[in-house]
Amino acid sequence: MEAKAIVKYLRVSPQKTRLVVDLIRGKKIDEALSILRFNTKAVSRDITKVVKSAVANAENTKKLDVDRLYVKRAFVDPGPVIKRTYSKAMGRGALIRKRTSHVTIVLDEK
Repeated sequence: MEAKAIVKYLRVSPQKTRLVVDLIRGKKIDEALSILRFNTKAVSRDITKVVKSAVANAENTKKLDVDRLYVKRAFVDPGPVIKRTYSKAMGRGALIRKRTSHVTIVLDEK
C-alpha cells in the first residue's frame, strides 16, 4: 500500500527543489523530517508540508503504520514557466523565466 501527496505549481525552480528532494529519498519519515528541519534551503519548508501531508494520507485513508513508513519515491517535475520581460539598453527587451515545480512524495511501509 502506498500513500502519496502532490504539490503543484510550487514557485521554486525544479533544479533547486531536486537538491532537497534528493536528500530524503529512501529515508524513514522521522529521519526525512529532521533532515528537512535543519536544511537551510527555503524550499525545505514546502517539502516538509508535502511529506506531512503524505503521512496524514497514509494514516487516515490507507490505514498504514506511521512508525514503519519511509519515502519510497520522491521526484520533481517542471511546471509551467511564467514569462516576464524587462527593458534593456537601446530599446531591447529581455526575458525573465519564473519557473515552477510539481513535487510528488510517495510513502510505503517497510
